[in-house]
This record gives sequence, structure tokens and C-alpha cells, in this order.
Amino acid sequence: MVVSQATHALNPTRLSSAVVAALRCPACRSRLEAAAESFACTSADCGRRFPVAHGVPILIDETQSLFRIAGFLRQEPTFFQPRGRLRLWASRLLPEMSRNVAAKGVLARMRETLLRQSRRPRVLVIGAGVMGVGLEAILDEPAIEAVESDVSLTPRVQLISDAHDLPFAAGTFDAVIVQAVLEHVLDPVRCVAEIHRVLRRDGLVYADTPFMVQVHGRQFDFTRYTRLGHRRLFRRFAELESGISGGPAMALGWSLRYFCLSFCRGPAARAVVSALCRLAFGWLKYLDVFLQDLPAACDAAAAFYFLGRKLPQAISDRELIRDYRGGA
Repeated sequence: MVVSQATHALNPTRLSSAVVAALRCPACRSRLEAAAESFACTSADCGRRFPVAHGVPILIDETQSLFRIAGFLRQEPTFFQPRGRLRLWASRLLPEMSRNVAAKGVLARMRETLLRQSRRPRVLVIGAGVMGVGLEAILDEPAIEAVESDVSLTPRVQLISDAHDLPFAAGTFDAVIVQAVLEHVLDPVRCVAEIHRVLRRDGLVYADTPFMVQVHGRQFDFTRYTRLGHRRLFRRFAELESGISGGPAMALGWSLRYFCLSFCRGPAARAVVSALCRLAFGWLKYLDVFLQDLPAACDAAAAFYFLGRKLPQAISDRELIRDYRGGA
């Protein structure tokens, strides 16, 4: 890889110099050159410039993305809406409706695999605006270099990028983590193709995506997957393991809460009803401990996870459907 001396000398970001060298224009995938407070595409036919705000590069192709660079510069909220201190305090006191029964163990095993494969593995976290369940296994490991990206400018985020056009050279990462994200993108197939592209040979992917849960994220919520549909989405990956991450009991709790919320007409009523439902139904999720390994539970699960290794070609649909798990 040929990298200009300017790229090495100027790094206005919180990213390592090696990651900066791997950055690419999200529009044409040409090399980017760093300046004091921006990155410039080195292609004469493209020539786009991308600003850096508070050490965070905003690498968005506005012709393809829902988001605009100016909005990030003005620090406008996108996915994560601001909430008052009182509401945040009250929310922390209430039971959660969700419980991920798989992520901690799977991500711990992923860490061990990565450390066996490389002395300094590099991991891309897509949708890192808030820390996902179990991610401490990756992010707290000193030997792993993690790059946290999102389309929300939060304190965790090191890079603003749209998962449809990842601004990295092919083969940049040893692993990609995409947890509770693919339901929020317009084209999951394109995003997974991008994940495949930026992974090195034999690179790993961990994905966690809902099936039986209601709308969350307001206008940024588009897609759901059965377990087999989720597996097909990652058909260019060999499966290392997969299964339920949120079980039928969690799905039932969500359904009861959203049924009650259907009667509400305003935000105040929704806040009260939501709090009451969390108190009344928050305990249901613990029943998934008894359900998570039962095949029939796949037909009613709240969410599924997939851990896979990059393949050069896709598995066939005939092979795929033989992997069905569920009720008779």
C-alpha cells in the first residue's frame, strides 16, 4: 500500500495512523489524504472533502446516504434523541425489557479466536453509539485495536460512517461487529457485502439482529429476520455458531408493552404506560434461560446472533435450508 508522507504526518483524529492509512473515500474508494481538519479524496475525478469534527472524521457519501455532513457539524441528533436528566434517572431505576442471553459468551469466544489468529487484531464496531452487550470482551482487551463507528456523534464514536459505504480499504479488519444495527439500515444486503469487503481473509463477523420485536428507533427501523433469513444474509460466511440472543419470553414482554402503548396518544401517556409495563413485564425475559436452547423457541425468538468466518463464495440455498431449526 502506497501512503503519502502527508497522511502519516497529519492525523487530526482519534484513530491510529494505521487506520488512517486504510481510510478510503466512501464515494469512489480512492485513498484519502489527511489535512489539518479534513480528509480529501485523492482521485481527480472525485475530489470530495470530508471534515473532521472534534477529532471524528465524517466520512459520508451524501449522494447515497440518508444523512448529511452539515447535520453532524451542527451536532444534530440522528438515531439517539436527547432525553432529560429526570427521564434518564427514572429509566435506570426501571427493569429493562430486553436481555441478551448470548452476546457475552459469544464475544468472549470471538476475542480468544482473534488473539490466536493475530498478535494485534483490528476490529470494526458498526453502530457503536452506545456500548453493546458483551462488547467489553473486545473493547477492554489491550491487544485488540477497536474502531468504533456510527451515524450518531456520541462520546464513544471515533468515526462517522454509513454502513452501506464503509470508508476503508478492502481487507482492513480482522473482525466486524454489527450488533442491533441491521434492522436500522435501508439495505442490509449491501451492508453485509461491505462488511465482507473490509474483512481480511478468514476474517470474523458477529451480528445480532431482531426477529420478533416491535418498532424501535422511530423512522430508522426497516427490517426483521428469522433465524434462517439471518443465516442467508450471511451466506458468504462459514458459520462458527448461531442461535437465539433474545428469546420468546423477551418477545412476549415487548409485545405486551407495545400492545399497551397502542392506546396512548401523547408522549406523556406513553412515558407513564411504558414505565408501568416495564414494572409489570420486565421479569418475563428471565424465562429465556430455560428456552434459549430449545429448537421450537427459534420460531418465536426476539432476536438471533450469527458468528461466522469470511468465505470466498456463498453457500447454496439448498445447503442453507437444511439448517432449519424450529418446530415441526
